[in-house]
Amino acid sequence: MNAFSWIQVPGARLPCVLLRHASSTLPPLVFLHAGVTDHRLWQEQLAAFAAERTVLAYDRRGYGRAEIELSGPFSHLQDLWAVMDGLDIEQAVLVGCSLGGRLALEAALDRPARVAGLFLVAPAMTGGPAPELTETETRLDEDIDAAEASCDLKRTNEALAALWLDGPTSPAGRVGGAARELFLDMDELMLRAAKPGTAIEAPAIWPRLEQVQAPTQVLWGDLDLAYFKPRCEAMVARIPDASRTVMRGVAHLPSLEAAPAFNAALAGFLASL
Repeated sequence: MNAFSWIQVPGARLPCVLLRHASSTLPPLVFLHAGVTDHRLWQEQLAAFAAERTVLAYDRRGYGRAEIELSGPFSHLQDLWAVMDGLDIEQAVLVGCSLGGRLALEAALDRPARVAGLFLVAPAMTGGPAPELTETETRLDEDIDAAEASCDLKRTNEALAALWLDGPTSPAGRVGGAARELFLDMDELMLRAAKPGTAIEAPAIWPRLEQVQAPTQVLWGDLDLAYFKPRCEAMVARIPDASRTVMRGVAHLPSLEAAPAFNAALAGFLASL
């Protein structure tokens, strides 16, 4: 199976891009997108790493073009295992951004033998200290809430781009061109998506960081929300086999706005495994 296809999971069909390498013995890469994007967040990485190993990215429920057949309780973690099982991927390196990073950590704690490595990009977290927003971040967050309350999709989309793509300390529109167009398209699909049902929460991650067995690299951009730096630094200190990379001049989605530098960092991590 290659390129675009659909994977059936209980109550939904999830679109995915699978580029299967015919002869590589390296662990596949499974890319898990952020909560304001879809699988296309990783299109540059899929193209770059398909030459050396099998690569996979898919849309989770509530994102991209995922089709909900039955709304009700579901688990993103069980969906991940169903996707990997359906594509005969027994073990993989998980690359996750934001909410995708949280899912990657949940998977590594749930079934350690199936995770050969973790490359976490400003990962979301459960069970830890509540994020403390700066004054600017609070204002931008309030702009998003106000736009959503007014049912102004275009305004909501731009407000989300200002916070997550441009970064809270940067002028709105800092990231332009194709990267911005793609973000706005992915984010609009997320805003328009039908509600998939109630997500079943996995056990909290923060109290269990010391139990992560997979080699891990935590990466974040220096233009991201301020609370990510201390959170990520704490993760590097607590995960037994973890390292750090800080990308300069980028915010929450470095794989989108600075693909060459991001790919180099990921390639370096993979070479260390």
